[in-house]
Amino acid sequence: MKQTIILGNIITMDEKRPFAKAALVKNGVFAYIGSAEEAKKLASADAQVLDYGDNFIYPGFMESHCHGSFAGERAIGQANLMEGGMTTDYARYRNIMKAFIEKNPQRDFYVAAGWVENEEYVSKTYLDEICSDKPLLMQTGGGHSMLLNTKAMEWAGIDAEYAKKWGYDLVHVDKDGEPDGYICEGPVFEIAPKLPTTVEDIKEYLLAWQEMALSSGFTAVGDAGAEVIHRVAPQAYYELQKEGKLKLRTYAWIYVTDNADAKTEIARIAAQRAEMSGEYFQIIGPKAFLDGVTEAHTGWQNQDYLDQPGYHGNERFNDHDKMVQLIVESDKEGMSVHVHSEGGGATHYMLGCIEDAEKITGNLDQRNVLAHLHFVTDEDIRRMGATGSVPAVAPLWTCKASPLYEQEVAYMGQELADLAYPIKSFYDAGANVVFHSDYPVSPMMDIKLSIYTAEKRDYPRELTGGATAPRNLKEAITREQSLRAMTINVARQFHQEHRLGSIEFGKIANMTVYNCDFLHDDIEKVAQANLIATIVDETTPLLPSCGSNHDKQRAQATGVVEQTPPLLLPSSVKCPKC
Repeated sequence: MKQTIILGNIITMDEKRPFAKAALVKNGVFAYIGSAEEAKKLASADAQVLDYGDNFIYPGFMESHCHGSFAGERAIGQANLMEGGMTTDYARYRNIMKAFIEKNPQRDFYVAAGWVENEEYVSKTYLDEICSDKPLLMQTGGGHSMLLNTKAMEWAGIDAEYAKKWGYDLVHVDKDGEPDGYICEGPVFEIAPKLPTTVEDIKEYLLAWQEMALSSGFTAVGDAGAEVIHRVAPQAYYELQKEGKLKLRTYAWIYVTDNADAKTEIARIAAQRAEMSGEYFQIIGPKAFLDGVTEAHTGWQNQDYLDQPGYHGNERFNDHDKMVQLIVESDKEGMSVHVHSEGGGATHYMLGCIEDAEKITGNLDQRNVLAHLHFVTDEDIRRMGATGSVPAVAPLWTCKASPLYEQEVAYMGQELADLAYPIKSFYDAGANVVFHSDYPVSPMMDIKLSIYTAEKRDYPRELTGGATAPRNLKEAITREQSLRAMTINVARQFHQEHRLGSIEFGKIANMTVYNCDFLHDDIEKVAQANLIATIVDETTPLLPSCGSNHDKQRAQATGVVEQTPPLLLPSSVKCPKC
């Protein structure tokens, strides 16, 4: 029996024993948590020791809503328009896309991602000037809008009839009624999956994503719509799992199209679950889009957009009876429903559906998830707690970040913009709050910055050049609440709280080690914290590394007695020693 003693300052997230100095792990499961002396007495003579000294050990952190294959594709398969930070500089976008095309002349298709829309309207002509002989598609960072060049439009079949079918809010046309290359929402989610990718491509993307997530301190994630972009992603997950290559536990919701038939979709998802689910990839329910995003005028709001009177956004899955049935059918299979709910109108609609479904099922603990929650009324915050629904909130989005904040003010008004992204109110309502980054839709997935922004509602000055822009400070939360929102609360969202989320007897030994006490150290120190190791299952520490010569010195400094070769950090993650 493999045994390991873990030594350090352990913050367990177990209310009965919140702190400890040692843990004994047997065959990847916690067998004792308490003092170092007792752990050594209980361990076998040949037990390995991982001594982290004065560093701090937490339960493995978990990301509640992200997009795995999409993240891997953006890391290694697309031109990244967010290189160097978020921008709306179209000249800079042009240079990034040209460089990517020159570096990859063998490709038949080119995709760029990370575009942030602004008041400067661009059409297919902009992309034709960059690439005219092959399809080129430029996606927004959020993935809800896309610009196509002429070749890409021909490939996708976007013509006047296509625009008429979807409507001119979703397929923009020029003065002659011809599509100009800009599409959003439904057409994007119809066309993006048609881009040529294979199962082997997706496996590469998923392994790149896994490396990044583990190297960032995460041990489990929720893939919100595993095949929303890549239809073969569940198959790729399944094959990697069979091959023994998955270490990052993934709990996946499967995409259902707008206003789909619930019985048909849940039967399909249940069949996939039976075939593909295992220890490291589990299908746990359906994912639906209720709306889009405010910056594209597609968030479903409670009121009209100020610059578009008479229009309150794009209602996607808006059939009340079908959504109620989706929730009921999911409940029969022991699954939860996960929805993209950005605007206040979408959230209000969904909570009404959940209330009606609960009258049928009688289950107040289904743990249906509403993600993003940009604008939410006080009434709906109370309903979130009363229905047992899970608010997936994004602390990294809470400050007044340009240019998005200015867009919110222009579209929704100053008062709503300044009340955006509640967090504390959900806790006060008794809801099971979880953090999400929506990576790679949002460019950051960072544990320490999530804690910082949840308390400060702002970014550290090092990231803003000294400028401050806090927003809605009454929604700030405590450090303990932040830790819960990335550990035990996420485990509960996944219906895995009996196995994951805290350092307790009988649970799987997943841990994340930092050189910082997130509960008590100064908040500015929290922002500068260094990740020491990510420990998965069999207590193999995966040390973040850039492959430099200082790696060995760094390992010695942490006090790790035994280790395997570390994961290499992707270029987007800064090595703490560099």
